[in-house]
Amino acid sequence: MTLRKFIQSMADKVLAGGVLEVDEALKLSGATGADRYLLFAEASRIREHFIGNVVHLCSIINAKSGRCAENCAFCAQSAHHNTGVAVYPLVDEDEMVRCAALAEQNGAGCYGIVTSGTSINKAEELDRVCRAVSRIKSETGISPSCSLGILDEETALRLKNAGMETYHHNLETARSFFPQICTTHDYEEDVATIRAAKAVGLKVCCGGIFGLGESFAQRVEMALTLRELDVDSIPLNFLNPVAGTRLESADNLTPLESLTIIAVYRFLLPGKRLAVCGGREKNLRELQSWMFLAGADGTMTGNYLTTVGRPPELDRQMLKDLEMPVEACCGAES
Repeated sequence: MTLRKFIQSMADKVLAGGVLEVDEALKLSGATGADRYLLFAEASRIREHFIGNVVHLCSIINAKSGRCAENCAFCAQSAHHNTGVAVYPLVDEDEMVRCAALAEQNGAGCYGIVTSGTSINKAEELDRVCRAVSRIKSETGISPSCSLGILDEETALRLKNAGMETYHHNLETARSFFPQICTTHDYEEDVATIRAAKAVGLKVCCGGIFGLGESFAQRVEMALTLRELDVDSIPLNFLNPVAGTRLESADNLTPLESLTIIAVYRFLLPGKRLAVCGGREKNLRELQSWMFLAGADGTMTGNYLTTVGRPPELDRQMLKDLEMPVEACCGAES
């Protein structure tokens, strides 16, 4: 069977409800030339079948920055790195709510409160976040999300009761590659956090970052872990090397490599939300609009944690040119 026919047969398999195996996903990842463009087209067909042609947008606030005790190789906020990143404590409640309203005005359906650190302080910090989440829920039409590090079921339930709909916590990479990226906590702590959020009935947004030096097999490995955990939405980030981190000299992935990752993830996770987030400007460059043609159905708009993103008006124009409507806030997921 030619690779072209194989790509089409795998798409048909997925559309019929089948599940791709590791060797099949790896064979798809080897597509080049015209076969690669077919891979994108078939991933787009899968997206339209399971998700539709509507795009969801999300936005975040870096609510507490720097001095993180974790040693993640890519992270500008790690206390183990000297990056000159802004360092500040948890912002006040009004600022979190103000930024949520601005995100809603810019078309985002989900708004994430993100804090640096292994986990959030369960005293005043958690109280402040819960108050902000409650106000966001009552004062705006945007869906509140949080990314506060490792948490237990008790904390997850408090956040849910305050009005949080989605908890975000990335695995970052495959279990087999994680020790090359972080040694200050165990991979299973991240898995336990995802399970704790799901146990109390929260939606879970969980993905990772590509271009850390992992193999494509390890990218597939992470996808299978996400499939096993049955997360709701998956942020696909691409490394934007930051001076002062251990990965400061890493090369960006090429646009076609990045698009291939998106497409294979759509084949592996056909009914999940796939949002292209950090690093898209540096890795996709002039092919940013192709992320939807390769199977993504969402993106982060505005700035990231420590790097500047695209102005929201450019993303809105891109989607208008693609004739892809933005999902209404009330139905958005992170």
